[in-house]
Amino acid sequence: MTEKRLYDAAAKGDETALHELLQEDPLLLNRVSYTSPNKTPLHVATIHGHLHFVEQILNHNPHLAEELDSQQSSALHVASAKGHVEIVKKLSSAAPDICMLRDSQGRNPLHLAAIKGHIRVLEELFRVAPIAAQEKVKGGLSLLHLCVKYSQFEALKILVPMMNELLNWKNDDGNTILHMAIRYKRIEAIKFLLTVAELEVNAVNLNGMTALDVLIQSRWDFKDSEIEKSLKRAASFGALETNIPQHNNQNIQDNSCKRLFKNQAEWLEKKRNALMVVASLIATMAFQVAVNPPGGVWQDDEGVDSQEDPINTDLTHQNHRAGIAIIARNDPLQYTGFYIVNTISFIASLSIILLLISGLPIRRKFFMWILMLITWISITTIALTYLNSIYMLTPHDDKNLLPSVLASSMLVWYGLMALLLIGHAIRLIIKLVKKLRKRLTPRQTKMVAASVVLVNNIGV
Repeated sequence: MTEKRLYDAAAKGDETALHELLQEDPLLLNRVSYTSPNKTPLHVATIHGHLHFVEQILNHNPHLAEELDSQQSSALHVASAKGHVEIVKKLSSAAPDICMLRDSQGRNPLHLAAIKGHIRVLEELFRVAPIAAQEKVKGGLSLLHLCVKYSQFEALKILVPMMNELLNWKNDDGNTILHMAIRYKRIEAIKFLLTVAELEVNAVNLNGMTALDVLIQSRWDFKDSEIEKSLKRAASFGALETNIPQHNNQNIQDNSCKRLFKNQAEWLEKKRNALMVVASLIATMAFQVAVNPPGGVWQDDEGVDSQEDPINTDLTHQNHRAGIAIIARNDPLQYTGFYIVNTISFIASLSIILLLISGLPIRRKFFMWILMLITWISITTIALTYLNSIYMLTPHDDKNLLPSVLASSMLVWYGLMALLLIGHAIRLIIKLVKKLRKRLTPRQTKMVAASVVLVNNIGV
C-alpha cells in the first residue's frame, strides 16, 4: 500500500506526499529498488517530466539512477527519449556511466536522443560521455546514421562538427551516411553533407556502389534530378567511372544484370497475362458472331413452312435451308467480307492463345512484339466485323448517312493505328542509333562526323 502511494506521488510529482512517505518509512526508496517489478518511481517521475520530484529521489537514493526496467532502460534512457534536458543533467551527474548502458534493443541514451532529435540532450550527453557517441546500434548504424534514417536534420547539423572524424563511418552493409541519405531521399541532409570537406563523396559500400550508384539504382522519384545535380557538383561519380577494385566492378555488373533480368521477366509476365485475356475475349466474340450471324438464320426450308406444309414460291425466290444465314442470301457480297474479317480475327486470337500456352521460351521482347502485332490484327478485324454487322443490319432507307459515319469511324481508327506505328518506329530508330553509337569507337565517331561535314561542304 505504501509503495502504491509512492508511485501515485511520482506520477503526479507530489513532493509533499513523498516527504510524508519518507517520514513514515525512511528506507522506502532503498527497498523499492529491489521490490519494484518493472519501473521504479524514478522512471515514473521522469516519464512525466517532474524535475523537482526527480531531484528529491536522487537526494535520498542516487543509486536509483542505475536501476533498469524490464526493457533494460534506465531513467536516463527515458529522459533522453522524452527530451527532458534538465532531468538528463541530474541523472547523468548521479550516474555518468549509464550513458554507456544499452537497452534491450542495443541503444544507449545518445542513440535515443538522436532518433527523437533532441538537440539539447545530445549536446549535454556528448559533453558528459563523448565516447558513448562512438557506439553503434544493430546493423552497424552510428549516431549520424540514425539522424539520417529518422530524418533528424537539425540534430545531424549539430553532431557533424562534433563527430567530424567519424563522418565516413560505415554500417554493416558498408553504407556511409551519404549512402543512407540518398537511399531515403533526404535532400536537406544531402545538400548539407556535400558541403562538409571531410566527407568522402565517392566512398564505396560492400556492393561496390558509390552514392551516385545508389541513386541510379533506387526507385525513381521526383527528387532524383535535384539530388543528382548536387552529387555531380560535388564531383561524385558512378563506381564504374572511379578507380575501384575489379571485384567491386564485377559485383556491380552482376547486380545490374540481375535487376535487368528481373525487370524484364516481370514485364514479359505482365504482357503475357494481358495478351491472354485480350485474345480470349476476342476469340469468344468472333465465335459467337460466327454461330449467330447478324439477322439470324432461316428457320425452315424453302417451300415448307414451320409445320412442314407446302407453301407457294415464285421463280425469283432464292433457295434456302433451315439454319443458313439469312444475310448470306440477301447480301452475299457483304456477307463474304463480313466472314473474312471475322475469321481472321478468330484465327489470330487462337494463334496468340496457342503460342502462349505452347510452352515455347518466349522470353525476349522481340517475340512479345510479334504477339502484340498479331493482337493488333485481331483487334482491327474484330472492329471491321462490328462495322460490317452494323452496315448489314441497317435498313436501306437509312444507308445514305451510314457510309459517311462508317468512313469517319474508320478514319479515326486508322489514325490511331498510324500514331501507334509511328511511335514504335521512332522508338525503334532511337534504340538502333544508341546501339550504333555505343559500338562506334571515338575515332570512328570522329571519322563519321568528318565525313558528314565534307559531304555538306561539297553540297554547298
